[in-house]
Amino acid sequence: MELIRRCVVNGYTAMAIADHASDSTAERIIREVKRDAELARRYWGIEVLAGVELTHVPAAGVAEVAERALTSGAQLIVCHGETSVEPVEPGTNRAAILSGHVDILAHPGLITLEDAKLAAERGVFLEISCRKGHSLSNGRVVEIGRQAGAKFLVNTDGHSPSEVLTSELALAVARGAGLTQDEVEEVLYENPKLLLDSVGRRALG
Repeated sequence: MELIRRCVVNGYTAMAIADHASDSTAERIIREVKRDAELARRYWGIEVLAGVELTHVPAAGVAEVAERALTSGAQLIVCHGETSVEPVEPGTNRAAILSGHVDILAHPGLITLEDAKLAAERGVFLEISCRKGHSLSNGRVVEIGRQAGAKFLVNTDGHSPSEVLTSELALAVARGAGLTQDEVEEVLYENPKLLLDSVGRRALG
């Protein structure tokens, strides 16, 4: 709830909470976030999407776990991508993209051009991360994603209320990742709307 409140104070009108989850915790996380999301919507007017970030799930199990999370009421599915700073199983990036259920591939620093092209084809957003460690590969993600025609999102990847993303930091991270001014406009202002539209269409079935 504090995370939501700090986002309200920073001028957010919509946000997503996607805590780290696996098959054993996804349902509980979704249920708990939805309760606070409803309270925040009624009294503060902010839309909060309840999601999960599937983390260190076996690559071969990503699709089934993501599907169960959606069945449990998740509005947004993020998958913890293959990164240079954590031992994510090789093949996770591709499994997430091909699952048909993942909306965002988080900090996919080790992504290949082939997988980035698949992400572009399937409408999976590639994250430009504001988190220390994961952000070290932002430039590579942008370079490969740009070649593939993939779409990006700048995400806070915050793990505490003190890490709420400000517009100033989002702009700095986007520029630091190598985005052009036109790309910055698209990534910070247009792509979040595309994501919300996509999530809305899925909710309508």
